[in-house]
Amino acid sequence: MTVSADPRLLRLHAADNVLTVIATLEVGAQLRVGDAEVVVPKRLPLGHKIAARAIAAGEKIVKYGAPIGSATQTIAPGEHVHTHNVQSDYLPTFLREDQARYFAQHPA
Repeated sequence: MTVSADPRLLRLHAADNVLTVIATLEVGAQLRVGDAEVVVPKRLPLGHKIAARAIAAGEKIVKYGAPIGSATQTIAPGEHVHTHNVQSDYLPTFLREDQARYFAQHPA
């Protein structure tokens, strides 16, 4: 598979299945990710990750050549890879709903 040569994206290690955003991507920006043409659906700030290829639910997310979590759902090439579709394999992952439930049960 050909890897995106877009200068706004960086593959940190050859084994990575994510690309790091190194220049903020605005809504509507067009990218080539592998064999896919992708239109950025929401603003992606510096340092965020996108999928370098399709990632299956349950598959390890690899950055720096090391697993950093597991996909909680299928992730399409170019899709934002973040807490909404990745579970840390090292730390508990909390969603906004979990936080709201916690604070409702533990008022200050």
